[in-house]
Amino acid sequence: MIDWTSRTGGCRCGRLRFRITAPPIMTMACHCKGCQRMTASAFSLSLTVANDGFSIEQGQPVRGGAQEIEGLEHSFCDDCKSWVFTRFPEVMGDFVNVRSAMLDETAGIEPFIETCTAEALPWAKIPATHSFEGFPPADAFVSLMREYAAR
Repeated sequence: MIDWTSRTGGCRCGRLRFRITAPPIMTMACHCKGCQRMTASAFSLSLTVANDGFSIEQGQPVRGGAQEIEGLEHSFCDDCKSWVFTRFPEVMGDFVNVRSAMLDETAGIEPFIETCTAEALPWAKIPATHSFEGFPPADAFVSLMREYAAR
């Protein structure tokens, strides 16, 4: 069992540091073109936690990443420009998607779901339990969260 009472992480240069004090409600990989371009990779990795289980411990994040187009609040380190977390208040409410690779300890955060597989690079295969060509339908999230929590 992973202890989520005090997981820490930070950007590449270390000037922006955060703490997670609540277990994630989901882990995922997103294959959309936006995530591919934001990460310069095949997909982005994230875990979703409640806002009150996430805090910035050092530094001040800045916003970026075409937010006016997507309605997302992408947050970066102002120094090294690492993409650290995203909020999407209209859809996610009181939750934050933290880039999983930014954690100091990454054990136990393999993607439970993968999204936007219709946009995936053909060679980018991951062992997620559930795959969706787009995003999961809104009514599927509750059952997905319950299944993830039961793991």
